[in-house]
Amino acid sequence: MDSAPPGPATIADFDRIEVRVGTIVDAQPFPEARKPAIQLWVDFGAPIGVKRSSAQVTVHYTLEVLIGRQVLAVTNFPPRRIAGFESEVLVLGLPDADSAVVLLRPDLPVPNGGRMF
Repeated sequence: MDSAPPGPATIADFDRIEVRVGTIVDAQPFPEARKPAIQLWVDFGAPIGVKRSSAQVTVHYTLEVLIGRQVLAVTNFPPRRIAGFESEVLVLGLPDADSAVVLLRPDLPVPNGGRMF
């Protein structure tokens, strides 16, 4: 999964990507997805509100464990249609030793909508 690192980025490049924190308020099975996935509804607070995401997080997470969990997500990518479901944000994670997704989240509770800096 690792590849050669891209060239240097500028602070302007970093500033263009909005990574914000939100709380998962609903999680549903997504049997239509090509790879095992879960549909997530993430509350980013005002003014962003609740956004949807499809996430391949079925190895480490159940629907019940996901609800109430804070996660980090890119909120300013254009939406993508995945098996008929509009994914509006990209929930962020890292691969474990077997390449299964481990979600990124803050160590302590923080207000929804906070932007990573």
